[in-house]
Amino acid sequence: MNNTIVEPNITFSLDTASGTPIYRQIIQQIEYAILSERLKPGDRLPTIRALAVELKINPNTIAKSYSELEIRGILITQVGSGTFISDKKPESRENIRNRKIQEVLGRFMQELKNLGVGKSELLTLIQEQF
Repeated sequence: MNNTIVEPNITFSLDTASGTPIYRQIIQQIEYAILSERLKPGDRLPTIRALAVELKINPNTIAKSYSELEIRGILITQVGSGTFISDKKPESRENIRNRKIQEVLGRFMQELKNLGVGKSELLTLIQEQF
């Protein structure tokens, strides 16, 4: 089942069969729209109530999405005026992935150093694993 709403700069489309929580889908779609410059700083998002009615989902789901993005500084809510895109860009998925790889490698390398594994032994071990 897909629900869709068209706003001037973004189309929200939800896939209830994807396994990804609805609030996460909304967050991802807003982030992608910002990264692709379909949404720009100062653009107003639909109200929680309006988006919930159009997508036929619980308003708390929209509120959770907006709240998480606001905590990260991606959105700004102005009481009585609405929710707007801030100047802060979301981190791209590639940057998040690369940072995570660096964290894992850092811990991995420290563990190997603690075990006394040298560079040549490490290379041999890696080649054996692949």
